[in-house]
Amino acid sequence: MEMQHFLIYLLVFLCGVLAYYLAQRLLNSLNKNESKRPPKTMDAAVIRQMVANYRSNHLSAISKVLGIEDAQSVSFCLKTLKNFIADIEFYTKKVNPRITESALGIRFYYAAYPKEEQLKNLESEKLIGKNYAEKHTLVMIPTLKIKNANGNFLDYDFNPLDSSTYTRNERNLDQPIQMMAMTSNEDQSREVMAQNHGQLIPPAQIDQQSY
Repeated sequence: MEMQHFLIYLLVFLCGVLAYYLAQRLLNSLNKNESKRPPKTMDAAVIRQMVANYRSNHLSAISKVLGIEDAQSVSFCLKTLKNFIADIEFYTKKVNPRITESALGIRFYYAAYPKEEQLKNLESEKLIGKNYAEKHTLVMIPTLKIKNANGNFLDYDFNPLDSSTYTRNERNLDQPIQMMAMTSNEDQSREVMAQNHGQLIPPAQIDQQSY
């Protein structure tokens, strides 16, 4: 009988501990949500003006000089962006666990797809599509804060998959920093972590845009 009472008391105690733990988790979660900073915002009128400046100046100049209908925007699905960010964090930590999130970033390079005849030679041509030829796009490259010769921490391109790009000592300090700067042989092809090929407008429908 005493053993039965002991087991009952033990079960009640464990249930109480579990209930207290779950209540604390819920309370912490609520407090965390309440303490979130407000989201970053911009005045819609300012956005429209900035977009209009691009269309009336840069886009117009491209059309006149190159004679093409260039892209006005590029979009990436949230899952693609999250996966890219997660890959940067995971593979960086795998190489150097001491690198913190605040030291990592992403640089957006303005780029353009090759001409249609050159596009056909790319392995990803079927994925990209010939209607993307010569159009403006963005290429995302991971960045890492590295101390320069003056002792300042600056964001440098690096490849999370290549440990040799984690330090500035591997670079030629007398030359401008080149994208990835991983090899002195420019003819040598090398896979680097990058993200490209979002949805361009055009060729996608312009009515998808709000600005």
